[in-house]
Amino acid sequence: MHHITRRSMLKRAGMAAAAMALPTGKTLSAQGMPEGIGMGPDYTSKIPKFTFATTLKEQEEQLKTNIFIKRFVESRKKLAKSDRYRTVYHFTSPESFNGDPNGLCFWNGQWHLFYQAWPVGDHRQHWGHAVSDDLTYWRDLPYAIYPHPEKACFSGGSLVEDDRVIVCYHGWEGVGNMIAISSDPLLLNWDKLTGLPVVPSRKPGGSYPGYGVFDPCIWKKDGTYYMLSTGSVLRSNDLENWEYLHKFVENDRFKLPSDDYSCPSFYPIGDKHIMVYFSHKRGPKYVIGDYDTKQDKLIATDGGDFNFGAAGPNGLHAPSATTDGKDGIILMFCTNNVEKRNGGQYMMMPRHLTLDAEGKLSQEPTGDIESLRYDHQSVAPMELPGNKEIVLENIKGNAMEIIAEIECTKESSMVEMNVFRSPDKEEFTRIAFYRERGVEVKLGENKYSKNSRLVIDSSYSTLLPEILARAPEAAPILLEEDEPLKLRVFLDKSSIEVFANGKQCLAMRVYPSRDDSVGVSLRSQGKGATLNKLDAWQMKPIF
Repeated sequence: MHHITRRSMLKRAGMAAAAMALPTGKTLSAQGMPEGIGMGPDYTSKIPKFTFATTLKEQEEQLKTNIFIKRFVESRKKLAKSDRYRTVYHFTSPESFNGDPNGLCFWNGQWHLFYQAWPVGDHRQHWGHAVSDDLTYWRDLPYAIYPHPEKACFSGGSLVEDDRVIVCYHGWEGVGNMIAISSDPLLLNWDKLTGLPVVPSRKPGGSYPGYGVFDPCIWKKDGTYYMLSTGSVLRSNDLENWEYLHKFVENDRFKLPSDDYSCPSFYPIGDKHIMVYFSHKRGPKYVIGDYDTKQDKLIATDGGDFNFGAAGPNGLHAPSATTDGKDGIILMFCTNNVEKRNGGQYMMMPRHLTLDAEGKLSQEPTGDIESLRYDHQSVAPMELPGNKEIVLENIKGNAMEIIAEIECTKESSMVEMNVFRSPDKEEFTRIAFYRERGVEVKLGENKYSKNSRLVIDSSYSTLLPEILARAPEAAPILLEEDEPLKLRVFLDKSSIEVFANGKQCLAMRVYPSRDDSVGVSLRSQGKGATLNKLDAWQMKPIF
């Protein structure tokens, strides 16, 4: 084990510099600190920073005249008019675009979402901030965490204690992992612990422990704090002095060699623990296992993907999670930037993750979604003949929720729903289901079954030559023998999310070029299938 301590605080030009204990017994002096600390550049943000009162009533009064709140209202109006692909009921940054969600947490009766934001006036990552009562309608708050000594504020996680919220995040570039603390009602005031990185970045070529310093998360056990950074775990009694322990996940056969443990979150789920993280090669993933509290390791027993392909283009990006206060977690993602297109990352809907009776991951959308619905349309039960596409004339829109239940047997070759469909099918996005066309899985002693495949195919989603199609997503899903396919589909301008039977979810970004690409159709390939029901609603904006 190696220790990271603040053995000395050196003063130079009125700025403090930390010392790091190396395995060789040497220390990293002020001269050896990464650029941006000590004598490094001044990275102080150029946008205004405010100190707010410590009571909710006073804070609300201050926010009424805050320059950011006024600016965000006008900016949202302009962006809604100028960007046809800007989502209306998914969270987006009030100005510019947002990057990774960060530090999702529940504090003082509200959900707090932080995210990488690029403010007008200083186009570097700050932590943006929004608050919600229900995980659906969000309220913009002023920027929360500003750069310096770091050049930019990258991703991290949060820990809610009785009297404060702690966030740890990566201070880019070459600075290290930072900790900031807030305790006021709306988490408007943040103080960086020591004003320096508590885990400085490794110096290139130096003799350091075998761990990286990048997007961290934090938790507490038996009065001791733990930090997870690039797959390694560190611990501290005071948040300032950190001791490197070892690699965190044991027996992770669900990880490929190219996967990295970026943007992690670690929480209990059911009778297990889950770590969600981002792989820069393959997108977001998860590991489920037993938390060995004596060794401080996660012993992996299950795992899987939230993306089913490469990280980009158009796929899910960084996750941020928090406990639901019971036996599950709340999880949010942003999406990858679209290659060859300016614009950027938008959030996907919050998901509620739990474990089912067999210990498998269940995923459902969460929040007050039903309050967004209007203009309800339905389709009566009907037979879907083989090899004939049925266009649903009364179901149209590009900001909709669709709920459908379809009976299909394994003798049916494939059942599909086409959305964002133009009248002559020049553009469409295909949702397909292949019953028992997956791999064989063991259900119990001497009992096996084949899982099915749920697919999103964006190959024909747009006619725009600059938009690169994402390879079809194909996710496994295991249904009972007589269980119908139950789809819950969310369409939002350029976003599509498909939840199936509470067991699987697929999501990506698509960019229809035509104004009339708003249709919906159904098709059963080969043999027929039965549509038990279909309901659809238009969806209201959340801002």
